[in-house]
Amino acid sequence: MALINSDKKEVEVKLVYYGPGRAGKTSNLEYIYKKFKKRIKGELASIKTHGDRTLFYDSLPLDIGTVKGYNIKVQLYTIPGQIKYATTKKLVLRGADGIVFVADSMVLRQNLNIASFQDLKENLTIFDKDIFKIPLVFQYNKRDLAEQNIPLLSYETLEKDLNSELKAPSFEASAAKGSMVIETVKKIISLTVASLQNKL
Repeated sequence: MALINSDKKEVEVKLVYYGPGRAGKTSNLEYIYKKFKKRIKGELASIKTHGDRTLFYDSLPLDIGTVKGYNIKVQLYTIPGQIKYATTKKLVLRGADGIVFVADSMVLRQNLNIASFQDLKENLTIFDKDIFKIPLVFQYNKRDLAEQNIPLLSYETLEKDLNSELKAPSFEASAAKGSMVIETVKKIISLTVASLQNKL
């Protein structure tokens, strides 16, 4: 939940990148860090482990200006994708104000995307959050792998698998190349800030 400090006129917003292991969550944060280095206060904190990019989380503080006289500070986090880090996922997801679900476009990752999305829905219910009410954006990552003739799920299939009920904004992206990464983060920030307007 957003931390609103009325004395300092500051709002701290927590956005979480969720999805299966190796889908590109960390690559998103690394690209954002490079792109907005001057506006970021602090370093990209990352704890890596064998077999997955992130053991605990990556976090990135981003200053995005003011809304209704409040300074908006955004914290970007990624969850570890591997199933064995279930407890850590819940810890990182706690207090999330908005979510980017990063799906892996490779055909062989289809079931992992669906399982991870189901996992997200279940974990949100633990914190009394409704997936239909929390700001959410889908990013279908690794679209660039088509150039290497790697079989990819079509946009329509990914929408059917993950977004048929929610009808949330979605982007075809390549986090490795930076394609649609900024558009994704801008969209989730705008949706999340809009959802907070009434509280300010």
